[in-house]
Amino acid sequence: MDSSKQHSEGAQPPDPVTLVQACWYWLKLGFISFGGPAGQISLMHQDLVEHKRWISEKRFLHALNYCMVLPGPEAQQLATYIGWLMHRTWGGIIAGTFFVLPSLLILIALSWVYIAFGNLPLVAGIFYGIKPAVTAIVVHATHRIGSRALKNNVLWSIAAVAFVGIFVLNFPFPAIVACAALVGYAGGKISPEKFMLGGGHGASNKSFGAALIDDDTPTPAHARFQWSKLIRIFIVGALLWSIPMVLLAWYFGWNHTLTQMGWFFTKAALLTFGGAYAVLPYVVQGAVTNYGWLTPTQMIDGLALGETTPGPLIMIVAFVGFIGAYTHAILGAENLFLAGAIAATFVTWFTFLPSFLFILAGGPLVESTHNDMKFTAPLTAITAAVVGVVLNLALFFAYHVLWPQGLAGKFDWISALLTIASAVALFYFKRSVIQVIAGCAIAGLAIKMLS
Repeated sequence: MDSSKQHSEGAQPPDPVTLVQACWYWLKLGFISFGGPAGQISLMHQDLVEHKRWISEKRFLHALNYCMVLPGPEAQQLATYIGWLMHRTWGGIIAGTFFVLPSLLILIALSWVYIAFGNLPLVAGIFYGIKPAVTAIVVHATHRIGSRALKNNVLWSIAAVAFVGIFVLNFPFPAIVACAALVGYAGGKISPEKFMLGGGHGASNKSFGAALIDDDTPTPAHARFQWSKLIRIFIVGALLWSIPMVLLAWYFGWNHTLTQMGWFFTKAALLTFGGAYAVLPYVVQGAVTNYGWLTPTQMIDGLALGETTPGPLIMIVAFVGFIGAYTHAILGAENLFLAGAIAATFVTWFTFLPSFLFILAGGPLVESTHNDMKFTAPLTAITAAVVGVVLNLALFFAYHVLWPQGLAGKFDWISALLTIASAVALFYFKRSVIQVIAGCAIAGLAIKMLS
């Protein structure tokens, strides 16, 4: 197609999209949204901005800027924002729910297969190969975040202090995030050029033709700020959180596994600045070290499953919930799968509920201005701290993969070679995460079958 014909076809916006049509798209997106937040945002940009023209480039990036400064998975929040902008509250709820629902169902099934049949040679071999791949993937994530975030000595220093804080001093992750935010806030006033770095996911700033929600499209009535709407959203949100928490505490008790999972993952949902890799250390601290819901090995395997399924990587919380409830038999030995499925659903609810509230409550405020967000400095400092925290996570995984019986045990040379091969594939050959995991799974299976 030549450029003149493409231009003439794009001169008029596409036909209006019904809620049913949008539902089918969001559901399809939930099944194909591999590749982490960068891949998911790139896919939405390609579909919604370039091809379908549901929203213009400028409005898309404006929404993305807001989602990037929020705690929570920015790709899921971006889908919620666009769904809300197009089809009001229910449009946002449907878009955000369908973005994670396929991943939840898939992870419940895979978690059951893992815990019920993990000792079979076939499954054990696959996961033996996957663990080194996960270690290399986290190292690669550290490099990727660091290369984007650490642009000067100040940010390098923040990353180093964060690493020492969590690795040497065992500071809790929330304290590290809070300190980094305060440093960023102060630094933004004292030396703003050190912190105003911004960021993005590679979208290009150009026009792809008239869009349904274009640059000059007036803000729809439902997206205009009203105090009454804001108060109503906060009340409904508080009820949606407090009713299940009160019922869990009343029926099971505050110290029961399900109740503690609800409380823990509510806190985790408010600390996921910088993406899923940023909150994983907090989940590891809580789920593995403090509560003992999972072993370190199970946590590594869960991350592997999260990397190979669609949806946000933070959906690993469903695996944590399932395995923790299953292994602790919270509903009795005869209801292991039911306990796991209920726990996975509950932790997903508590993890993602704040994301919906942030969009539905904050969206009208964002739509009232198309200027840049004013949280760049604290976000930049938090992202720098995340580099140090994720490096600690990489070392945590490497230790448990290379010395599976502890430092007193034997060094696993085969896992070390698989880790190095995975790193070479990621860094040098630019292979995708799924390709690396698949290759290591095949290698692990072959090694176990031949040994």
